Amino acid sequence: MRRDAVELERFYHSPRGETAEAMIWRRISVLWPDMRDLDVLGLGFAPPLLDRFGDQPRRSVAFMPGPQGAIIWPGGEAKSRTALGDECRLPFPDALFDRVVLLHALEEVDSIPAFLREVWRITAPQGRVALIVPNRSGLWARGDATPFGHGRPFSKSQLQDVLADSAFEATAWSRALYAPPFTWCCKGARGEFWEATGEKLFSRLSGLILVEAVKRVAALTPRAARAKEIRIRGLEGAGARTVSRGGKPASRTSRTDNP
Repeated sequence: MRRDAVELERFYHSPRGETAEAMIWRRISVLWPDMRDLDVLGLGFAPPLLDRFGDQPRRSVAFMPGPQGAIIWPGGEAKSRTALGDECRLPFPDALFDRVVLLHALEEVDSIPAFLREVWRITAPQGRVALIVPNRSGLWARGDATPFGHGRPFSKSQLQDVLADSAFEATAWSRALYAPPFTWCCKGARGEFWEATGEKLFSRLSGLILVEAVKRVAALTPRAARAKEIRIRGLEGAGARTVSRGGKPASRTSRTDNP
């Protein structure tokens, strides 16, 4: 069951949420240092990161799935740029966005292939997608006190398979959020201390995995298929034979009928 958008907003105003946002932003700002004149879409619950981009993008939109609900973003007197709907039927034209951020998105969807097909469709050719997901080996995925403990966590190899099946190619990998998911560990400079220590001593135990992927538009290479022999019963008046998956005879057993 998805966390409500109001709960997610409340989390990002807590010490743990502020630390998570800061550690994610450290990686995103390195990947995408210049967002000027780009169209940006945030999927799931991405306002904390969209706020960090400021006024650089030409257009920024926050799309939130119906079961999660939505908050008004940005707040204040600015016009709302929040959309609410079906994440597997995004209400945007093809190839519209140059950058897409997925936060609290991939681990919560009912159908990953259908969702990523839509993400592929609305991403511009050679557009970039940033996927931020809970790490299966990390502490943050092992408890439900934070949003990262809900939905399905991922390993790096699982993410690689997901991207390969969705016509995206990974271009950069990173990890973030090494502080244990306790409030006292995330207050003030403690989060930065855990981050620096974790990167050096236990890099695979990060709370989050981040991957940047590019939309592939060239001809796709299908996965290699291995022929498998299947023995079938011979037709009437013919001997039993073994055929490969492609349908070509592999061997034949002759039979002599008694007169």
